[in-house]
Amino acid sequence: MLKGKTVLLGVTGGIAAYKAAALASALVKQHAAVEVVMTQNATQFIAPLTFEQLTGRKTLVDTFDRNFVHQVEHISLADRTDLVVIAPATANVCAKLSHGLADDMLTTTVLACRCPKLIAPAMNTHMYENPVTQDNLNTLRHYGWEVIEPASGRLACGAVGKGKMPEPEEILQYILKYLAFPHDLGGKKVLVTAGPTQESIDPVRYLTNHSSGKMGYALARMAMLRGAEVTLISGPTAIAPPPFVKVVPITSAQDMFEAVAAHWENADFIFKAAAVADYTPAEYADEKVKKKDGEMSIPLKRTQDILAWLGQRRKPGQIICGFSMETQDMLSNSREKLQKKNVDMICANNLKVAGAGFGVDTNIITIITRNDTRELPILTKEAAANAILDEAIGLK
Repeated sequence: MLKGKTVLLGVTGGIAAYKAAALASALVKQHAAVEVVMTQNATQFIAPLTFEQLTGRKTLVDTFDRNFVHQVEHISLADRTDLVVIAPATANVCAKLSHGLADDMLTTTVLACRCPKLIAPAMNTHMYENPVTQDNLNTLRHYGWEVIEPASGRLACGAVGKGKMPEPEEILQYILKYLAFPHDLGGKKVLVTAGPTQESIDPVRYLTNHSSGKMGYALARMAMLRGAEVTLISGPTAIAPPPFVKVVPITSAQDMFEAVAAHWENADFIFKAAAVADYTPAEYADEKVKKKDGEMSIPLKRTQDILAWLGQRRKPGQIICGFSMETQDMLSNSREKLQKKNVDMICANNLKVAGAGFGVDTNIITIITRNDTRELPILTKEAAANAILDEAIGLK
């Protein structure tokens, strides 16, 4: 996701410096060019050679190092950097950066950078909570830095509290949010529904469907990476929520309808990717479940048609996309659904085709709009999500 991007990783003198090696490795695996700049104190905790082996690039420590092609190195590096991340950041370096001090290779280079900047403070709890440190972090925020909040736990000094450097995977997600894709959805609000619903029969049993939620979660994550403010309304799934996405958990079809009704109005794009049950038990008491010839007979009632409800209330400029899963007559049934529900797009697939449908990590989708039909090849659900987003943006 980061091919062609240059990340400046600043490493400062705290015990958490060892975690920076894992972050550098993760960035390289995302095909980023990683330039590591260390403070002199950081070299007391981890050797520059470690980063050189991981990144394939010289680690910079000394501002006056002559062992490179003649140029003003800190200016040259600043010009080619797409994002700065300081991890870990000591209280001392936070203070220097917030006041524009430039007395070593790291602070000098960062002062010359005009790209987005992230900082992950890591220090003793009392140092972190000190009003001076908090003022410094607020100053950095004022100047456009994003401060990644430290985690809580047992620190190297033996204290228990806030001050741990977040895990490298968490910091990587922040970097991906900035660099993975152009922010063509910046300033837009996206609403996604995903996963199954569960309809209680009694205190033990419920009706549900086979939806895994993977397609909806992929849409939510890709929209977030493309700069959107995303709300994900999700039925029960086994998937970790996408980072930087507002998740509204629901259980029943009625829960989902109420959540959609509460959030749809301000959305620029709506993707109803959830597989909501069409029917729900009419009665929930156990004694109301009838038995005939040894089989259960459950009285059912039709649930609210969320997509049709949205189509009836659509606002000017709002793009609404539904999903259709068919076993026959996919195109004709899906186009009929698009017209009947009054939506802009239907993403259809055939559940009988290998590589499509519930539970798998790929999908074969046909995108149907009012004026066009486009069949996508088999793609990962994230790649399919990007193609769907491209189509939706094109309808604006």
